[in-house]
Amino acid sequence: MAIRREDTADCFVMPGKMVLPVQYFAGRVGSKFIISLRDDKKILGVKCPKCDKVYAPPREFCEKDLAKLDENWVELGNEGIITNYTIVNYNDRHLPLKAPYILALIKVDGADTPFAHIVSGIDPDQVTIGMRVKAVFAEKTTNTILDIAHFVPVID
Repeated sequence: MAIRREDTADCFVMPGKMVLPVQYFAGRVGSKFIISLRDDKKILGVKCPKCDKVYAPPREFCEKDLAKLDENWVELGNEGIITNYTIVNYNDRHLPLKAPYILALIKVDGADTPFAHIVSGIDPDQVTIGMRVKAVFAEKTTNTILDIAHFVPVID
């Protein structure tokens, strides 16, 4: 049942924030990806048997032709390129770093899709689209995508 505007005349809105603990189940495909990061320091993707598109992070079905992908694992490179980025300029206790920091879409070598991650080791005003970066794996594992601690620019 929809609430009509006149039914809310005696209501008020109290602004605030609510923090809810959440637990996310990565599933078989996501779990294999995270375990590979954690145990082997390797980035895995899945390749579509119909269109050859490689997804990283992996997913169970191809977005193009809906083919099942969970048995077509490929090892990807630990380097890639920045396809887009933003500079995070605010602090929040839920963010992984203190501002400012770079959050980039990174397409690792061998993948057709980018994923978001942190770029360190460069001033935010020096980052560029197309910049080559490499993964730096965390010393202490977290069982998350943050088992890649961050990416750093590749120095030629």
